[in-house]
Amino acid sequence: MRLIDTHAHLQGPEFNRDLEPVLARAVKAGVQLIINVGYDLNSSKRAIQLYRKYPMLPPAVGIHPHDAKTWSDEVESSLRRWAGSPHVVAIGEIGLDFYKDYSPRAQQLQVLEKQLQIAVDYRLPVILHVRNAYMDILNVLKNFPSLRGVMHAFSGSPAVADKFVSMGWHIGVGGVITFSNARKLQEVVQRIPLEYIVLETDAPFLTPHPYRGKRNEPSYLKFICQQLATILQRTPDEVAEITYLNAKRLFPRLRS
Repeated sequence: MRLIDTHAHLQGPEFNRDLEPVLARAVKAGVQLIINVGYDLNSSKRAIQLYRKYPMLPPAVGIHPHDAKTWSDEVESSLRRWAGSPHVVAIGEIGLDFYKDYSPRAQQLQVLEKQLQIAVDYRLPVILHVRNAYMDILNVLKNFPSLRGVMHAFSGSPAVADKFVSMGWHIGVGGVITFSNARKLQEVVQRIPLEYIVLETDAPFLTPHPYRGKRNEPSYLKFICQQLATILQRTPDEVAEITYLNAKRLFPRLRS
């Protein structure tokens, strides 16, 4: 079995003391690559630094909608410089979060569009965070028809999932799929082609059963894969291989 964790935050303080054992457990579980996703300027820079020491951690860079208020010319210049590196595999985690509104909505929209343009300019896929704003994000994406990416931690309706898949976007499936109350997400994955699904942990968050409530880590991706296989009535090896190949297609800069 070979797996790719398409979304984790291993540059965070939660992994300062034991990153190497965490990576060793991931390898033992079949995880070959872990996209280490930035969410502000410092975490994006740290993701790039970690890649130099750990090549299994290809970085993504971006400004989360919570931090849209921190946007500046300097931030944009840094993101553009990093996007030009062959090691950066995506622009993300970016998007819209109209649930907590930590940054003004107008500013979230403006910063999102600037980052989508960076993705277009550097031909990079996008990792989108969307909460309470799926219709808004669809309206924005209409202006960027060439873009592709993944809807991280998708929590929308099956109908919304259909719209994204019809546009060529992937659905990120993580630990929530293992929760007993995840019926809506289970319905989503049952109706869209497996070729449009990628697996993710969002470590250290959204820990799957049976470790829910504890720190998440990439080795737990196997539980997500197993649950998805059960729902789809396919083997875990089959789900692992298809989602692995999906990730390699979606993120062309990934190296084996």
